[in-house]
Amino acid sequence: MAKLVSKTYGEALFELAVEEEKVDVFMEEITEIRKVLAQNTDFSRFMNHPKILKEEKLEVLENVFRGRIADELTGFLTLIVTKDRYHEIDAILDYFLAEIKSYKGIGIAYVTTASALNSGQQKEVERKLLETTSYQQMEMHYHTDESLIGGMVIRIGDRVVDSSIKTKLSELTRQLMKIQLS
Repeated sequence: MAKLVSKTYGEALFELAVEEEKVDVFMEEITEIRKVLAQNTDFSRFMNHPKILKEEKLEVLENVFRGRIADELTGFLTLIVTKDRYHEIDAILDYFLAEIKSYKGIGIAYVTTASALNSGQQKEVERKLLETTSYQQMEMHYHTDESLIGGMVIRIGDRVVDSSIKTKLSELTRQLMKIQLS
């Protein structure tokens, strides 16, 4: 259900951004809104509190955001509160940002390696991904996981390329277990 809510509202916001030709403005402002919400957990607790009247929440929302972000975004946030969907705000905004990035040809890659890559290696991975995908730009996220032993795991959307030694050893173990000795 949560996926459906985030998709429905996120898509509506995306379509509004494209229709109003405010893709860059919305992307920038929503990125900032996400930062503000992450830093102010009390605000989220207030907005999600069941005993606080919806009218009070809407008034606070207006006071915080009106004039600081696009009127369309303030209206969108008001709609989310009115429809009792504020608890889904993170998923909705994440969906919207993913749609915008896809629309602009920006791929989001999560690269996990056994040891940290230096900046030259990171640039090389990014260059290879740009060559082998249809994206014009990549947003790279690097992580380390020593349990991989070596190699790397790259995830872009729902596609995963796993060339880690850990996975290769697991596959080899699985194949060896199938062999029956006579």
